[in-house]
Amino acid sequence: MATDSKINEDIVAVPVPQNTLDAVSNGTYYNPHEVLGGHLGTNGHEDVVTIRALRPMAKSVAIITQEGRTLAVHEHNGVFMALVPAIATDTGHGVPDYRIRTEYEDGSVVVSDDPYRYLPTIGDVDTYLFGEGRHERLWEALGAHVLRYDDPLGSNEGKAGEQLVGTAFTVWAPNAHAVRVVGDFNGWDGRTHAMREIGSSGIWELFVPGIAGGTIYKYELLNANNEWVMKADPMERSHEIPPRTGSIVVDTKHVWRDDVWMKRRAATNPHNGPVSIYEVHASSWRKDVADYRELADKLVPYVRKEGFTHVEFMPLAQHPFSGSWGYQVTGYYAIDSRLGGPDDFKYLVEKMHEAGIGVIMDWVPAHFPKDAFALGRFDGTPLYEDPDPTRGEHPDWGTYVFNFGRNEVRNFLVANACFWLDEYHIDALRVDAVSSMLYLDYSRKPGQ
Repeated sequence: MATDSKINEDIVAVPVPQNTLDAVSNGTYYNPHEVLGGHLGTNGHEDVVTIRALRPMAKSVAIITQEGRTLAVHEHNGVFMALVPAIATDTGHGVPDYRIRTEYEDGSVVVSDDPYRYLPTIGDVDTYLFGEGRHERLWEALGAHVLRYDDPLGSNEGKAGEQLVGTAFTVWAPNAHAVRVVGDFNGWDGRTHAMREIGSSGIWELFVPGIAGGTIYKYELLNANNEWVMKADPMERSHEIPPRTGSIVVDTKHVWRDDVWMKRRAATNPHNGPVSIYEVHASSWRKDVADYRELADKLVPYVRKEGFTHVEFMPLAQHPFSGSWGYQVTGYYAIDSRLGGPDDFKYLVEKMHEAGIGVIMDWVPAHFPKDAFALGRFDGTPLYEDPDPTRGEHPDWGTYVFNFGRNEVRNFLVANACFWLDEYHIDALRVDAVSSMLYLDYSRKPGQ
């Protein structure tokens, strides 16, 4: 049974300047891991760990380790601090595994893991390649990814014998002053889930224990104009059904069973065979189709009966306005949620391949809409769009035009094409609005 212990007043905690504590407590510090979490002591106190946790509404906080429970003291504006013994390691001393026990004024008690005790989940190679515009699997580095760890204290809540499950959040926002993850899990108050900036890459990161697939989230940015804004994840894998605008953490369970098709595709020259394409707008093909799985059950036999070799879907990436038929995309890495989630669409592609039918998808890399929750002015600046107003907006469509000259933006788009081919086994992409990308005077009068 855990026992309470008091802080040894003779031991000095790792000091933090007052202004830094202020920024941490407000959720605006660019590197909260520098303050929160566990830190080894210095100047002869290396065998003691200072642990700080931000719990703004807490009545009391305690740190639970394998050795017992240590009460924390309130240090400043919701920041609690405790001193616990370090553990022995091969190189000296280390921070022990721990959980944070928080009691609130209403008597409720929450035991949870600490996001600020984890190392970054994105590496130097990832940030370098992204900056160079050469990260071919960008979707594996940025976005939200469910991770699982074996931990001595067990689950997020400290249940022994269970794996610890959490989600790594990573987003590119180089001109933001602060970035936080928000959702139902923190009451949409991001102060306790502020992200850290990874060097000079402009990428922000945070691993949040206890967050599993199906969790709705957004990023809350203190943008370049010192305004707090909420944005959907540019790398989201799933999205709420419009008009709702939240991103959804995905933990895919699908196991592909189209190996025969994929091997034949890799060994076949597509230019040497007959092609007959049936174009489909998935959401309106049949009124009695509720989701991608039902679409598979009805579309596959119809296409086979009519003798088509391929189905070409009009854009299936997430888009807020149904009337655009998918040609104004906000979630480039998210399947349109109106007919289901990622695993549902994978089922549809798989059934097509099992029936010997290829799958083509319309892809829209030329422009994107101005919806406030999405890519436009993402960190308060023209980040994804061209900063030159004569090139950054499409005069006819009322949309933003991508900044094709920026490494990171070009990487976002090229990796997106690879993503659909790799993750969803799409066989080909039809690139939309190519002319508007090739000609700077597209839809512009002389002098514009």
